[in-house]
Amino acid sequence: MPNLSDQPEPTSSSQILAVHDDSVQKVKAAISALGDAGLGALWQLQKDGATIMALPKGILIRSLALNHLYHHRGQLSVYLRLLDVPVPAIYGPSADENPMAAGQG
Repeated sequence: MPNLSDQPEPTSSSQILAVHDDSVQKVKAAISALGDAGLGALWQLQKDGATIMALPKGILIRSLALNHLYHHRGQLSVYLRLLDVPVPAIYGPSADENPMAAGQG
């Protein structure tokens, strides 16, 4: 795994988006390569030879990766609101895009 401090600092939004899009493609390929049987295989976190945590890879992906992503998406919407920036659609139209959904209008 690469050391994050070895990564160059992005200088534009387009660089950030390009790295993100590349990462998404890599993750999709890795999950596809696992297949159903691989998602059921056990993943283990170990330290000094002792198992700290063990769970199926599919649950690991759901709980640690996807739920973490949802959490940060929620944080982003809070930060946007604090900055008075309209919140874009995340799971369908937001109240900023569809005032009728918020009972305004």
